[in-house]
Formats: sequence, structure tokens, C-alpha cells
Amino acid sequence: MLFSSTKLRFGYILLLVFSLTACLNRQDSPQQLVPDISPLPQDSLIEAYFNQSNASSYSESARQQTRLGDNLEKVIVDTIANATTSIDLAVQELRLPGIAQALVERYQAGVKVRVIIENTYNHSWGSLTESEVVKLSQRERDRYDEFVHLVDTNLDGDISQDEINLRDALLILSNAGVPLIDDTADGSRGSGLMHHKFLVVDGKTIIVTSANFTISGIHGDFSEPVSRGNANNLLKIKSWEFAQLFTEEFNLMWGDGPKGQQDSKFGLKKPFRPARQIFIGETKVTVQFSPTSKTQSWQQSVNGLINKTLETAQKSIHFSLFVFSSQSLVNTLENQSLKGVVIQGLIDPSFAYRYYSEGLDMMGIAVANKCKYEPDNRPWQKPISTVGVPNLPPGDRLHHKFGIIDNSIVITGSHNWTAAANNNNDETLLVIANSQVAAHFSREFQRLYQKATLGIPSSVIKKAEKQHKECGEQLIETKISAIDTNSKINLNTATTEELETLPGVGPKLAQRIIEARQNKPLTSLADLDRVSGIGQKMLEKLSDRVTW
Repeated sequence: MLFSSTKLRFGYILLLVFSLTACLNRQDSPQQLVPDISPLPQDSLIEAYFNQSNASSYSESARQQTRLGDNLEKVIVDTIANATTSIDLAVQELRLPGIAQALVERYQAGVKVRVIIENTYNHSWGSLTESEVVKLSQRERDRYDEFVHLVDTNLDGDISQDEINLRDALLILSNAGVPLIDDTADGSRGSGLMHHKFLVVDGKTIIVTSANFTISGIHGDFSEPVSRGNANNLLKIKSWEFAQLFTEEFNLMWGDGPKGQQDSKFGLKKPFRPARQIFIGETKVTVQFSPTSKTQSWQQSVNGLINKTLETAQKSIHFSLFVFSSQSLVNTLENQSLKGVVIQGLIDPSFAYRYYSEGLDMMGIAVANKCKYEPDNRPWQKPISTVGVPNLPPGDRLHHKFGIIDNSIVITGSHNWTAAANNNNDETLLVIANSQVAAHFSREFQRLYQKATLGIPSSVIKKAEKQHKECGEQLIETKISAIDTNSKINLNTATTEELETLPGVGPKLAQRIIEARQNKPLTSLADLDRVSGIGQKMLEKLSDRVTW
């Protein structure tokens, strides 16, 4: 038995008891699980789904409960099951055994299957030893506990090798010989972040989603039975021509595949790919893939495409974002607001009030980081109070990356509205000019917005006032007079100047570190390894100089 130590087993049993107790004490009545609104009609070629929708319900097999929402996993599995010739999947993280089993079934039936994932998540939880589990960070330990709960099908508090073989998604693929690579296949230590979440089947059906293929990303947490998964969307699109664009992107990353030459191209190793427009039926769709090198014009980048789309708004802009930290985009929103365009926005609570959040700009307030404002920070002179955070079930996060223009155009994909997504990561962005598709996203936005907390929290106001008293003129000078080079630098909060005091870190590398942490907080020295330009020798030099 892998999970046999007394300490680890006791911890898991506590999680199991907590989850079962929470299930018994749920406030949801059977009536509450019945959708209280009717589903919207779908476009025949572009279908939209939302895992927290109130217009549908389904039964989860893993947590054995019925809940509201579209079953995104079923949409993915059914699409895979219909494949007859080929399946190309690029997703940051894959942990759902049902999807892995569907891929294996098609692979064994003779379908060509190729899988790409982010190197950070290219490890089998089931292969960890007890000593390795004990050394996990708290964040990783929580993820491991979720895995154990998913695998322990007989609920005996132990996981056997047979259970692991049946429920560990990566092991399922490996045991079947399904070809799989990650973003180290180009000979690097990994790109900024292989953040794609798309699937191409038979060169004609495409799934593009904001969701990672995990239990918490789609269904919900075992430790929080009332959770419904991080709020995510999924598009299922039918188009030969559109699928070809995604196949081209996939082939750039795939190269020769496993055991081939290191000719894969991830991140900035890819050639520049401009935005491309096609018609799917009568719908104009624009697609562009990140990243874009800073040597290219910003207007030609993916954030530039978002910007152009925002500038077309005549009446309204609604957005629902995991993280929003692009100063250029929020400046455009300010211009639109001054023209009378109604702007409403939601940002995940974990990012909404950080010093680099553009939600603060919109509300007319600035929060400093160690007595220094973010470069080019520009709080609105005429702030709005129609931006805030959603109130989600415990354990869930706002993981959407969408905007809606005049209730007729949708911006969506895997691309967060950040510099890191624009200049470092492998990402997908779609702009869809279809009012029927937009209606689905508008309904999701209104569902979240109706119960949201809007405006500036008193805690943020107090924090800003305290900074003014403590920092004084330093907030205006935006310079740090002296930095103690003997103290450790916090990678998640350090300013550019502080990062540049580290050995081997110049202005460009400091900016890449900041972009990396904005996309995903750094939790260990190993996380720093994913930043382009940092190798093993530098990690050794930094080991006693940094914290997180």
C-alpha cells in the first residue's frame, strides 16, 4: 500500500470524515438542484457550456452527488469518444481519469492520439513515496490529498496499486503508451507556462476552454462538497478550417514528439503568429496564439487584439477574469468609460486587490508594494463602483478569462489579461462575433454579478491610508534609497529594484520574474526554474537569498 503510514493515513481519514459530514449537513435541498431557468438555444456550430450554470444539472461520479451546472468533463469525453482518425490535446494539467481512459480507448482503437501538458504537472501522484509526500508544500499536499480521495474508490482510507492504475490519469496514459510530451521537449527547462486548454478531434471539432482537466477545475473539491468547481467555460466548435489553425499551433509544439529531435517550439521559440480571421457559418471568429515577443508591436500581440476589440464597444463592456494586470488594457477601459460605455467587471478575490490589479485603478485607488507603486500605475480620475469580486461557493475560484462587448462579441480562451500571458505563455484567445454565443456568456456574467461584492472594501481603503502615513514622500518618489542585500528577497512581493540586487538578475530578468508570479505565485525555488533565463547555477546562487 502506498498510503500506509499512520500520520498520512490519519490525515486522509480526517479529510474523508470531514467530507462525508459536510455532505450530510448540506443546505441544498432536492428542489434547489432542479434548474430554475431554461437552457438557452445553442448555435449549431459554436456551443457554449458553463460548469456553474443554473440552467442544467448532473450527477458527479467522483463525489457521488447531484449538482447544478454543465458537465464539462462529459462534453470532453463524448467528443473524444467520437474520434475516428485523430485527437490532439494540449492542456496545462490533466488529472481526470475519465478523460484519460477515453483517450486510451480511442488510442487502442487505432486513432492517432497526441497529448501535450505543462511540465510542472507532468508527474504521476501515484508514483510518490511516503517520504516524498511528507516533503510536499502545503499547496501541493492539498492537491495530493485530492488525488488520494479521487483514487480511493472503496473508501477504506488506503490506496492500492490497482486503484492507482485505474485512477491516476497520467499513469493510465503512460501504461497504455499514449504519446505525450511537455514543454521541456524543446530542450529547455520549460516555457513561461504551457497554458493552452484545447482539443482537436478528427481535424474538424475543437474544444477551447478556460478549465484545466482536474476535479477542482471542473467539478469541485472533496473537502468542500458544496463547491461546484472553479467557475469555467467551454466552447465546442465545428469547423474544418478553424481546426486547421489549432493543428498548426499543436504541430509547432509537438515537433517530432516523444524520443524525437528536440525540435518542439514552445513560448517565444515559436515564430510570430498574427491574428487570423475565419467565418464559421456566418460567424466571424478571430483567433490568435500567445506569446508575442516584445520585439513585435504590442498592437499586433494578443493583448493588442483584446485592446482593439474593447475599442469597438459602443454601449457596454462586461468582463469576468481570474487576474487582470495589463495597464494598457485598463487605460483603454478608462477611455471607453469616459465616452459613456457602461463597464462592469469581476476579478477573482485572490487577485482583485493586489497592488498590480487593474481593478484598483478602475475604483480610483492605488495600493503600494513596499512603499512603491506599480510602474505606470494610473488610478481613474472618474472611478467606477461597478467592479468587484464574485461570491462563490467555498473552495471555488473565478477562473474565467472572458469579456463581452455590447452583448454581441465574446473574448475568451485560456489567456488572462496580463503581460505574462501576452509575452511568455502558450495561450489561446478567441474573439467571436455572435450574439447567440454572447447571450450564454452574458447569462453567466449576470449570474456572478448579481451576488458580487462591488466597490472598494474598507480594508483596502485602510491599507492605502496606512501606506500614505508610513511611506510619505516615498510613494511619490517611487525610488528606494537603500536595500539591505543581506536580507532575503520575497519573490512574490519584491519590486524590480529589489530583484535587481540579486546576483545575475538585471532589469529584463526581474520583469520576467514579476510576470511569472502574476500568472502563478511562486511557492518554491523550483518554481523559479520556469522563468526563462534562470538555470541551475543561478538557482544555487539564489537559494539563500530569496524567500516566497
